[in-house]
Amino acid sequence: MPSSELLRIDLLYAFEAAARHLSFTKAADELAVTQSAVSRQIQQLEDNLHTPLFERHYRAITLTEAGQILQRAVSDSFERLLNAQARIKGSRQHQQVAITCTPAFASLWLIPRLANFTASHPLVDVRISASYELVDLEKSQIDLAIRFGPRNGTRGLALFEETLLPLCSPTLLTTKASKIKAATGNTSPLKTPKDLRHHTLLATESNLGSAPTDDWAPWLKVMGIEQLQVKNTVRFTQYSDAVAAAVAGQGVVIGRLPLLQELVQDGRLVAPFRSSGAASQRGYFLIVANHSENNRDAQDFARWLQHEARSNR
Repeated sequence: MPSSELLRIDLLYAFEAAARHLSFTKAADELAVTQSAVSRQIQQLEDNLHTPLFERHYRAITLTEAGQILQRAVSDSFERLLNAQARIKGSRQHQQVAITCTPAFASLWLIPRLANFTASHPLVDVRISASYELVDLEKSQIDLAIRFGPRNGTRGLALFEETLLPLCSPTLLTTKASKIKAATGNTSPLKTPKDLRHHTLLATESNLGSAPTDDWAPWLKVMGIEQLQVKNTVRFTQYSDAVAAAVAGQGVVIGRLPLLQELVQDGRLVAPFRSSGAASQRGYFLIVANHSENNRDAQDFARWLQHEARSNR
């Protein structure tokens, strides 16, 4: 329909209010205009339609048959507009961004920083799926994936590479008595990498039958102590549990940076040796699902991830 044939929305607003109240005066009060302004708008609408919409009586008005037809159409249209507006606002208020990542990345890096994103995006619901499963983003309707894999060969935008470095509680760096050392019976300080032989190594197992210190191997190789015989090892299926044990002073964990950057910065974990870390040749990579290319909130989350990654390199 040509726009020249459409009725002006301001005239329809005036008509709807007058028809509902059956009063030009009450319609004027509702619309915050004068009674004469409403009367002129109704007259203009009637001129456009070439038919009267109201029968004017002394101190009263009633709808003509044409007025009743227009009232039903206008009321229905306004109601549909209000419903559409509510649906649009509702969908915007409950916009969701779904992310899949490894449990270690979620608990040690993403979740501690997540408040920075939610503070600036209060209407966005974030759903984190922490799993080692390689999820199909399109079938699962997940917006973003943070994948951990070899530096060369993993698809996606590189967030940061991984560096391995032994980390432990500050209590293990001194020979002073402590409840932890009394419980473990270990008073040997950590001054050189070879001192690890007196301490418990905290490790994670990637699969059954893996070597007790498999995740330590790259760093031990760089240090030239691959055959190091340690006091004992405690192995966990989840890396975050090994980290928690290290914070509690129960041994030394191979720190994966920058995942543990905040624990190092606040002093809960320290590097016992001055030696530099060993590059694991692995890293974290960001993938955005094809169906999320037009999802503004998913794109905002992806940009936020990249910013946080740059800030912690």
